[in-house]
Amino acid sequence: MIGADVQTRNTKAGEHLALLRSLARELERAMTAIAGNNLRELEDSIAAQQTLSGQLSDLAQELRAPVPEDAAPAESIDPALRAQIGAANAELQKLNLRYSCLIQHSSRSVALMASLLNSFRGQIREASGEGLRTLSCQV
Repeated sequence: MIGADVQTRNTKAGEHLALLRSLARELERAMTAIAGNNLRELEDSIAAQQTLSGQLSDLAQELRAPVPEDAAPAESIDPALRAQIGAANAELQKLNLRYSCLIQHSSRSVALMASLLNSFRGQIREASGEGLRTLSCQV
C-alpha cells in the first residue's frame, strides 16, 4: 500500500511538472502574441493559461495532502522530481514577471494610442465644422 501511495504521489508530481512546463510555454506564446499584435493568439493563450492554472491548483491541493503516517519521509516524492519541479517553478516565476512587465508596458502604449486617436478625432471634427468648440477657438 505504501509503495502504491508513493507511486501515486510521484505520478501526480510528474503531472504537476508537466503542467508547470505547459504553463511556461503558454506564457511565452502570449508574449509572442502581444509582440505580434495577434489578438486571436493572445485570447487562445489566455484561455489555455486559465485551464492550466485550474489544473495546477487542483493537483497542488492533492499533493499537499498528508503523507500516510507509516510512510518514511523519503518515500513522499522522488527528490530528483522535486528538484525539477522547483526549477520549473522558478522559471515560471521569471516568465510571469516578464509577462507582467510586458502587459503593463502594452497597457500604457494602448492608452497613449487611444489618447492620440481621440485627439485626432477631435481635429477631424473641428476641420469638418462638426460641433466641438475648444478654448483655442474661443480665444
